[in-house]
Amino acid sequence: MGYSKAQKARTHKRIVAIASKRFREKGLAGLGIAELMKEAGLTVGGFYKHFDSRDELVAEGVSSAFGDWQRRVDAAASGGPPVSYAKLIDDYLSDAHRRNPGVGCAFSALAPEIARSDKRTRALTSEQVRKDIDLLAGLPPDKNKRAARSRAILTFSALVGAMALARAGSDESLSREILKTVGELLKKP
Repeated sequence: MGYSKAQKARTHKRIVAIASKRFREKGLAGLGIAELMKEAGLTVGGFYKHFDSRDELVAEGVSSAFGDWQRRVDAAASGGPPVSYAKLIDDYLSDAHRRNPGVGCAFSALAPEIARSDKRTRALTSEQVRKDIDLLAGLPPDKNKRAARSRAILTFSALVGAMALARAGSDESLSREILKTVGELLKKP
């Protein structure tokens, strides 16, 4: 008996979720299809029932990691915890985020690799960068749209860069200093 469409969709979603996490932990080249499918409890042959190519998996895996800030804003609008510029910065630059790249931001974990990936993945990334910059530019709303956008670009770039550097080194003290310093400077009026 074959898979139903619903079962296939659930399996596809599970494969993408595993790949998304493992890509952020190991890098785009650090995860093989055989390893991924074994973790998903499937055969390598089953991969091609879900994806036409590895590039398609990469695009879906990276894309599924995007949108955390927007989900938080949406939750706040539905009565969840409020979202602020300072809170986003503090959460992004947290030690928990640094220590858990598999559930963190795809940009700080994968930006150099995404830059060398296929056009679809890069286009999805560009779209998400725009969304995140727009979201930051609206926190708090500023009458000077150009200044708000410039500040958002600087903030986004500093967050991603600080997290990438904090993860790259082996010196815990330096890593914490980078995150703390960038956070303090970004939150200055």
